[in-house]
Amino acid sequence: MQRREFIAVLGGMAATSAWPFGACAQQMPVIGFLHSSTPGPSAKRVEGFRKGLAEAGFVEGRNVAIEFRWASGQNDRLPAMAADLVRRGVAVIVTPASTQATLAAHAATKTIPIVFAVGFDPVAMGVVASLNRPGGNITGISVLNVELMAKRLGLLRELVPHATRFAVLVNPNSRLTAAIVKNLQDGAKDLGLKVDVLNVTSESDIGAAFTTLSQQPGSVLLLSPDEFIFSRRAQVIALAARHRIPTIYYGRELVEIGGFAGYGPDMPAVFAQVGIYVGRILKGEKPADLPVVQSARMELVLNLGAAKALGLDIPDRAMALADEVIE
Repeated sequence: MQRREFIAVLGGMAATSAWPFGACAQQMPVIGFLHSSTPGPSAKRVEGFRKGLAEAGFVEGRNVAIEFRWASGQNDRLPAMAADLVRRGVAVIVTPASTQATLAAHAATKTIPIVFAVGFDPVAMGVVASLNRPGGNITGISVLNVELMAKRLGLLRELVPHATRFAVLVNPNSRLTAAIVKNLQDGAKDLGLKVDVLNVTSESDIGAAFTTLSQQPGSVLLLSPDEFIFSRRAQVIALAARHRIPTIYYGRELVEIGGFAGYGPDMPAVFAQVGIYVGRILKGEKPADLPVVQSARMELVLNLGAAKALGLDIPDRAMALADEVIE
């Protein structure tokens, strides 16, 4: 090869940076992390995911890399993001606490392993054949958030016995909404209650919903376990406090930052379980052989400071039911 040709080849390598990056990528497996939300609200959950990976023997930057793809609430971007991860040849795709991301990844590949965490029955979703034998290239964690809505309604009535109007905040664009509303309305019927459904797809919708509730004394609220609503959790908690609307959330995370009450799974722990499953797959196990795990431990967490600000005295029986009380 002539000197001029050799320099040209080196110049092409330097311009694309493909050669050194590719050599590094071949030595370190890459995890594709696909999610509907944004990084900020999910920081504690991602920390849980990294903890689970570490328990399985994988540390980001040391022996594994993570490529994050955040749709920022624009679910129509997820199919392209999933396809991009497939083109990049990632070793595993994870879609924790993001139903739409799970569906997008499932549609994008039938060969790259996928590990999910979803709040709906994954068999009914059509992504696994059964919980014990998922089949195919996908497995994960089922957190049963849909099935818990009626339970949250009963707890809210117990926590706020003087409540006269019950409402739920839902995102009508979510795949889970129809099942959530059905579960909630069935539970309400059994309790002799009526629940109003408030649809929200924007910050202004959330503000309008709280304004409406504040005009009706005795109103209390439930939140749908939705990715968009979770991304607006600070707004929701602030409005609930301002309008003095007792609200039950779907987990500890929202109570720790000022919410009144929460009932559901420990989501950072769920993300950690996703990380453990990813580690097992990276070590050679197949998703088809890893049963879908159902998150069995649920916890009721109460915030006494928030209760006091709402002017509420929590009944003794409800206090006795709490797994943790935040002072």
